[in-house]
Amino acid sequence: MTSTFKILLFFFILFGAAELKAQGIRGKVLSDLGEPLAYASVYIRNLADGVPTNQNGAYEYKLKPGFYDVIVQYLGYEAVLRTVEVKEEWIELDFELKQQTYALQEVTINSKAEDPALTIMRKAISKAKYHRLQVEEYSMMVYLKGTGQLTNAPFFIKKQLEKEGMKLNEAYTTESVSEITFSQPDKIEERVISIRTNGDNNQTSPAPYLATSFYNEKINDAISPLAPSAFAYYRFRFEGSFIENGVTVNKIKVTPRSRGERVFEGVIFIIEDLWAIHSLDLKTSLLGFDINARQLYAEVAENVWMPTTHTYTFGGKFFGFAGEYKYLASTRDYKVQLNPDLIVETEIIDEKIDEVPEGSSTFNKNLSALDQIAQADNMKRKDFRKLINEYEKEAEKERENSEVISERTYKIDSLAKKRDLSYWDSIRPVKLTDAELKGYQRDDSVAVVEAAKKSDNDSTIQKAKRKFRVQEILTGGKYFFGNGKSAGFNSNLTKISFNTVEGYKMGIGAFYRIEKSTKMADSVSYFNRSWNIEPEVRYGFSSERLYGVVDLRRSVTKGRPGYTFGLKGGSYIFQYNTDNPINEQVNALYSIWFRQNYMKLFEQDFVTVYLAHRVNDAFTYRTNFTYANRRTLENTNNWSIYNRPGREYTSNIPENVEESPYAFDNHRALIWNSSVEWRPGVKYSIRNGRKNPIYSSAPLLKFAYTKGIKAGSTMNQADFDLAEFGLEHFFNFGVSGKLDFNLRAGTFLNNNRVYFQDYKHFGGNRTIFANMGVASNYRFMDYYQYSAQSNYVSGIVHYQFRKFLLTQLPMLRFSGVRENVFLNYLKTANSPHYWEVGYSLDNLFRIFRVEIGAGFENGNYSRGGVRLGVASFININ
Repeated sequence: MTSTFKILLFFFILFGAAELKAQGIRGKVLSDLGEPLAYASVYIRNLADGVPTNQNGAYEYKLKPGFYDVIVQYLGYEAVLRTVEVKEEWIELDFELKQQTYALQEVTINSKAEDPALTIMRKAISKAKYHRLQVEEYSMMVYLKGTGQLTNAPFFIKKQLEKEGMKLNEAYTTESVSEITFSQPDKIEERVISIRTNGDNNQTSPAPYLATSFYNEKINDAISPLAPSAFAYYRFRFEGSFIENGVTVNKIKVTPRSRGERVFEGVIFIIEDLWAIHSLDLKTSLLGFDINARQLYAEVAENVWMPTTHTYTFGGKFFGFAGEYKYLASTRDYKVQLNPDLIVETEIIDEKIDEVPEGSSTFNKNLSALDQIAQADNMKRKDFRKLINEYEKEAEKERENSEVISERTYKIDSLAKKRDLSYWDSIRPVKLTDAELKGYQRDDSVAVVEAAKKSDNDSTIQKAKRKFRVQEILTGGKYFFGNGKSAGFNSNLTKISFNTVEGYKMGIGAFYRIEKSTKMADSVSYFNRSWNIEPEVRYGFSSERLYGVVDLRRSVTKGRPGYTFGLKGGSYIFQYNTDNPINEQVNALYSIWFRQNYMKLFEQDFVTVYLAHRVNDAFTYRTNFTYANRRTLENTNNWSIYNRPGREYTSNIPENVEESPYAFDNHRALIWNSSVEWRPGVKYSIRNGRKNPIYSSAPLLKFAYTKGIKAGSTMNQADFDLAEFGLEHFFNFGVSGKLDFNLRAGTFLNNNRVYFQDYKHFGGNRTIFANMGVASNYRFMDYYQYSAQSNYVSGIVHYQFRKFLLTQLPMLRFSGVRENVFLNYLKTANSPHYWEVGYSLDNLFRIFRVEIGAGFENGNYSRGGVRLGVASFININ
């Protein structure tokens, strides 16, 4: 769903000749009460093709003269089959569907009886992966129509929306026709033949909606009722069966054991003996938005049922905005290539209730899965699942690019945006409603006006030609000179702040860049080269000190592998923990309003030579040498709005449990630092031929070594060796929740002379604002109290529950709220055992997180409080 429904519409030029004569069938599909049945399936059995009805139940299908078997289906209604002869004229063919009547199996009521749905779903789940793998490759034509409307907006923005030509409760429609080809294991090629859409975004691709099968374990992170773990998430109830065109279809009610996000609720229809999906009507929610999926399947090859009509409905509210959007996808012209390994239809035996015949096949892990499949006429469901799982593993090992788990190719035909109205009238499988036609007429007028405004006004050229503006020194701006040369200012508003060392300060950062990019031989990747010069200055009005630093950097990438090297130096001011644990605006806020100066600073004259090399997506190393002359600083400003007695600013020298007598002396340092990052077993996706790593598929291992090199006999020089190891990853436990963890350990192999700048610092926090990343920082620990020049071990663990305390209430789960707990630990050679425990409400109003917790030293309460942050699913680097 687009967020603002901004309107633009493009006219298309004529492509292809319209037929002078046309004939076929058209009419309406109604219920037995006379109500139109929207998006019913009208399927021509002779052609294995069909169309859906529109929102008013109307349909139209062009056919050559001849006899045709027409099957009309709609969820919850009896299918109707009619044979019709098409001659030289259109035939008006209306259908009236009766509500489906279901036959209930007789179940003996006793203590051991179970609902028939349980064995039906056990068998269906055991064959889910088989149905997903049985088609080696298929192609189809897809018509996608999206119709949406904004039903409400905040009062203060309604006028602005009207100025932009958008009105509430009016339909806005996009259409596309695509050819989609799927190949195992997960390769999708999409060629967009035509697009008719409003707005600047023409990416109306149906592939994300159509390529996700309910035979998969998850559908966009929601657990499928046919997942191997489905019984942990759902209760199933048999609601009857019916016979349709010679097959018995079972209706199964799907009810979550715990209602909320990422689980489905509704009905799924399963074909007896084949244990394949016949149709489904399921709903779920994501971040508070309701999502409804309806699919009607048809037999496109012998014993192969695939969806022919999809409808997806999205609706919800967000910060005063409310709207709904509906996608209709009609698939036709299926061309199916079956997997020759999976031709045998195995009879599934549910060992819980079925009698196991003598001689039935059993799974043998010591034999080839392929050989066993060919002989598996009947098999217990558990054995069959193991067999198909093993077959998939064997097939994966044989693939050349086994690390690639998905591949997507998306191309737009050169004429896709130029088709005219007559083309759309000829290809559109579902008639537009009056509201949609009116919306297109409105959008045509808007498009003409907008095109007139934009004529001869290319935004990129205008941006390149724009002149310097004084205010952009603060707000940021970029100026182009051609041939890849550009210069500009960074956003410098955030460099205006206050601290006790400099008083009020301001900074200005700028850049000059020379870039060159050429396409590589694979026609997908780029060979990028750039030179960057980035100077920055800052001035403290109380300290009356001007600092400056310059970074000269060369970057080269060939596709994704690449390297960066550079030289950086100057006289500048830094936090003792150079990871900048406290934001300077947050420190200014606490200093001015609460008289608390958490930021601790030192200055240094330095020069650094550095290199970073990404060898591949799994392996990166970095190294640098720094020579610095470091000096401690003192507070120069005592001002704050808060002036009650009893609270004073603290010294700019941090308190620390391992502080040595010389830790804050002025000194010189020659530091060498090297680090390696490795993600073993990382998987990939491919988009338009470009290979992209899926970093969440593998843990991140880090190793770092830092050495203070003593040069000469002068005493005031750093002399130490620090080795560190880290592990970061997460585990998703599905029905239970998600575990994130960040484990680190290190030791000073040599600590002859370690100055405080080179201590191992940990990410503390003393403000009400939570840091980004749920497993990256401590919540209540002081910034420098436990900084170490000794051994250390730390662990930050965060667990998100799907259902815990407050989320027992369905209302909260449906709104997207999650509950988390965290447990953090730190121990150095000289620190107490430091623990943090806490609880948080996550995804509040879909973007906020509120934490409450406490820190303990050797089991004794230290400090605690509340922390406010952004939702954990939002990742900002």
